[in-house]
Amino acid sequence: MDEARAREVLEAAGVSAGAALLALGENAVFDAGDVVVKVGRSAELLARAEREVAIGLWLEEAGVPAVRPARDAARLADGHPVTYWHRLPDAVRPAGPGDLAELLRLVHALPAPGFELPRRELLGGVERWLRLAGDAIDPADAEFLRARRDGFADAAAALTPRLTPGPIHGDALPRNVHVGPAGPVLVDLETFSADLREHDLVVMALSRDRYGLGAEAYEEFTEAYGWDVREWAGCAVLRGARETASCAWVAQHAVSNPRAREEFSRRVRSLRENRPEVRWHPF
Repeated sequence: MDEARAREVLEAAGVSAGAALLALGENAVFDAGDVVVKVGRSAELLARAEREVAIGLWLEEAGVPAVRPARDAARLADGHPVTYWHRLPDAVRPAGPGDLAELLRLVHALPAPGFELPRRELLGGVERWLRLAGDAIDPADAEFLRARRDGFADAAAALTPRLTPGPIHGDALPRNVHVGPAGPVLVDLETFSADLREHDLVVMALSRDRYGLGAEAYEEFTEAYGWDVREWAGCAVLRGARETASCAWVAQHAVSNPRAREEFSRRVRSLRENRPEVRWHPF
């Protein structure tokens, strides 16, 4: 879905044609004055959009600072799911690891909501991403990642968690925290799941090991949360699963983007050579 198509959906939903595009990725996100409007890619994602709204309402009731739905339901407009969210005030500073950790502590203390949350299917997109990559990547690399996926899926299913399983954010990075005048709030609620709480913590551990997050920043995160997931024997399994998914995710962009092909090659080579110290670049 490109911007032009997303604007056609906005018009069908009765939103002002002057809405400003904020982001174009998994959703097209528009600033429409008092509200932010998210347009999903296809009608099959309506259930996910409905669940995201339900999560926002549930977090509001639980007192967890998060983006709030402006309407209590998603709707279809011209075949695309549309949701409405209260506009956040301008950020007063960038979010830091400590901000994220404090919010995760609140989320991880919550019991299950009154509706079903999905499992965190971390490896669920690997096959689709590899198929989208097609001939842009070496078939041997694709098979290598499929084998890693299967191995880590089996290993993850056998893990004994340190923390009590339950609701998690699913993509726990500082970029998904907005710090306004009233303090930090969670954004991007689409990946909320019910699974091992350790999933949320491994994200930052991998950021330290692969993406250049400094040791002091990681220590800020673990001190604010109260535990370092690297002390847990299962950390390497969830890390390996996330690395596999992250590598395959980049592969889908290799068809049209030379930078993606280069980054995919760097990632898959470091996995093949078992070199966990090789720096990956965000993509």
